[in-house]
Amino acid sequence: MSDLVEQVWGFIRRQYLVFLIVTACAIGLGLVYLLTTPARYTAHAMMLIDSSKLRVLQQQQQQASFADTPLDTTQIETQVEVLKSDGLGLAVVKEKHLADDAEFAATGGRFWRTDDPAQSADSRESQALDALLRQRAISRVGRTYVLDIAFTSLNPARAAEIANAIAEAYIDDQLEAKYQATRRASKWLQDRIAELREQVSTVDRAVLDYKEKNKIVDIAVASSAGGANTSTRSLEEQQLGEITSQLSTARGTSTEAKARLDRIQEILKMDIPDASVVDSLKSEIVIRLRNQYLDLAAREGILSQRYGSDHQAAINVRAQMAQIRQSITDELRRIAEGTRSDYEIATAREQSLKNKLADMVSDARLTNRERIGLRELESNAQAIHTIYDAFLQRYMEAIQQQSFPITESRIISPATAPKQKSSPRTSVVLGLATVLGLVFSLAAAALREALDPVFRSTRQVRETLNVKCLAVVPQLDAPPRAHLPASWRRHFGGNAASPAPADPLLGRAVRDPSSLFASAFRAIKVAVDVGTAGEGSRVIGVISMLPDEGKSTIAGNFAELIAHVGKKVILIDGDLRNPTISRAMAAHATDGLFEVLAGEAELDDAVRVVRGFAFLPMIAESGRGNELLGSEALKLLVERLRETYDYIIIDLPPLGPVAEVRSTASLVDCYVQVIEWGRSRKNSVRQQLLGAPEIHERLLGVVLNKVDLREFGRHEGLDAADGQHGYY
Repeated sequence: MSDLVEQVWGFIRRQYLVFLIVTACAIGLGLVYLLTTPARYTAHAMMLIDSSKLRVLQQQQQQASFADTPLDTTQIETQVEVLKSDGLGLAVVKEKHLADDAEFAATGGRFWRTDDPAQSADSRESQALDALLRQRAISRVGRTYVLDIAFTSLNPARAAEIANAIAEAYIDDQLEAKYQATRRASKWLQDRIAELREQVSTVDRAVLDYKEKNKIVDIAVASSAGGANTSTRSLEEQQLGEITSQLSTARGTSTEAKARLDRIQEILKMDIPDASVVDSLKSEIVIRLRNQYLDLAAREGILSQRYGSDHQAAINVRAQMAQIRQSITDELRRIAEGTRSDYEIATAREQSLKNKLADMVSDARLTNRERIGLRELESNAQAIHTIYDAFLQRYMEAIQQQSFPITESRIISPATAPKQKSSPRTSVVLGLATVLGLVFSLAAAALREALDPVFRSTRQVRETLNVKCLAVVPQLDAPPRAHLPASWRRHFGGNAASPAPADPLLGRAVRDPSSLFASAFRAIKVAVDVGTAGEGSRVIGVISMLPDEGKSTIAGNFAELIAHVGKKVILIDGDLRNPTISRAMAAHATDGLFEVLAGEAELDDAVRVVRGFAFLPMIAESGRGNELLGSEALKLLVERLRETYDYIIIDLPPLGPVAEVRSTASLVDCYVQVIEWGRSRKNSVRQQLLGAPEIHERLLGVVLNKVDLREFGRHEGLDAADGQHGYY
């Protein structure tokens, strides 16, 4: 977990500028948006859709058919869609003259111009309607019957005015819809009443004509105690109705008695009737006996469980239970006999009434034959009268409701001019800009990190090459030539007036021993000593992947540092094509490595002593030495030098352009590879080493050269103070 935290912290330290710049740009864009976007204000009007109000002008029958019922979710959503409709919006546009408002519509067509005033006005209204629909929002407040009508405008007072106008337009639309529906119903009812009036007159005349023709006279019979309501009926009809009513009552009584008798007979088949059956009998004796039986049954269960079912107490209780069961049966039989008697009496009365009714029907059949036609006429007339009265009442109510101004909607909270803008919201915009800036900066930093192909940390060396990093050599600015001490220049074979060497950093490790530069070379020496422990003389090859990575500077300073601690060391310039260190340390030499191997010069004549260590230069670039590094003569020379020196350091050519470096594996004990920090590509170095397994097997480690310590500290998870106070 700590490694992950360190990696994340190192990533932030390395890419903090990306985070700062990208986030600052995003916040800047957010500020520009806030400064350039006009403020908008949203006003809210609250409307209640209330279906529970009483309609005082409605009669009970009309309330049953037309009264409001509680609204469900579907009905509320329907009202929301009505508020969102184009028709309602167009009414607001016309009422508030929004077609002439620059915020809602331009002076001409949006995509065309026309000289027709009517067409131009329609175009402006269409534009104003589109703008109105875009800027209004209708929503339901939670699960209530309250609707939120919101409108956004550049002017807070205008926003409140239009929000209230939308609510008022909805209420007016509801009133108009109710008025139109009532008016259409009234017109239809009026036409229907005229038709019914003619039918009523016709049937009334038909009834009167029939009575006069058949000489039928009816008597008035009071239908209430006060005699306020009367009807005309014949005597036969009155008697027949009474008998029929009595017969119906007798049938009901006999049927009830028969059902009760059947029920009691079913109960007699039960051992002990349950509670619901006993309650239906309404017999106090049966209820009391059943309760006693249940108490004894509970007692018998307790005694049987406690003493056993054969115990005398349990036997006695069961005997009592049997007696009670017999008593219940006797009582039920008594009730059944009484019920059977009631049933026979009811049946006899029913049969008597049937016979009497049959006689009356037979007698009345002759006398009422003429009344059949009259009844048909009167029934038809009564039906038409009823329909006529109902339609007339409905028509009068419809006439009254045309001017009854009430709807299910009302404004419970009118919109007021908002004091604060609704958009753009500064906190939201800046917060979103900051979040987006961080997201984009993270993406940019991750992309930058992923696309960085060069070595920037020791961890990358270990993970990419599977070798350790021996040392980190900081980037140092070379002092001007005029400021170099004369003694320093004389050590390289010249006099005080001689030009400065090509690499002024040579000798810096000894000249400034307390520096991080010198500490790096001490770390290299320790690694070499540990890696080649047990060997008498050590042959060390210094290589790099490409030219100008600083391997010659590393080799020269390393050789001087070893000589400074009292060891015998010789530095051999083996770079055939670019002998940089020879030009810097032996610019006037006439004999070198190639001449010694070719037998043209003696070793002692070619070796020069510089700053306390021996140096075998390479005189000049030559194409004749392509086979020099793998020659037998070089092997013999190295074996000869092992007898004299403790350390033999060979400054080899770059591994990339010179394939012959691989042939030195047989005479070199270990290799030290120099990689320029921030320049050498990881994939290239890895591919070259994988293509040269002889060198990779003997590779002691890597030296990161020309390191920017401040930037390096961010990649390593160190701060600048850590790098300047002994990272090595």
